[in-house]
Amino acid sequence: MARTTSDIANGSYLKFKNDIVVVTEFQHVNPGKGSAFVRARLKSLTNGKVVEQTWKSGEELEYVEVQKRKMQYLYADPTGFTFMDQSTFDQVTVNRAALEDRAGYLKEGIEVHVVLHEEQPISVELPKKVTLKVTEAFDAVRGDSSGNVTKEVTLETGMKAHVPMFVKEGESIVLNTDTGEYVERG
Repeated sequence: MARTTSDIANGSYLKFKNDIVVVTEFQHVNPGKGSAFVRARLKSLTNGKVVEQTWKSGEELEYVEVQKRKMQYLYADPTGFTFMDQSTFDQVTVNRAALEDRAGYLKEGIEVHVVLHEEQPISVELPKKVTLKVTEAFDAVRGDSSGNVTKEVTLETGMKAHVPMFVKEGESIVLNTDTGEYVERG
């Protein structure tokens, strides 16, 4: 059975222009005049670039079959990020482009789902929320009424985040990995 644009969903993996991409956003559009179409935002897993693509409704797409394995993050080096399957002790390295700006959520020991295509790691699915320790935070300035109710802090992984003024250095906070937003104290 052929798979078409009607099967598209966020998180779908497709073969697109000799690359493997993941659908990060999509929209079915049914204009008053003309035929329906699907507009999607695709992120390349080899170089991290994001492109927008439009297909006619019902057009066939080449979906990529993937496997997801729960793995533990071990370390990063110039080649990428290394993870270990805790049941088989197999280790895989995911290239830096597959994670790029989300690498700041990785701390040693965190469990993630590594996405594999033909036994090769192509991406990492982070948990929805992660808890990280604040390593650097400036105290709130008394009387600051600029309307800015957040401040920037540095986390244990080196990543920066915007948090409420009451968060102090040494505290743990929970962040949403999709949006980067502060959720609560950890």
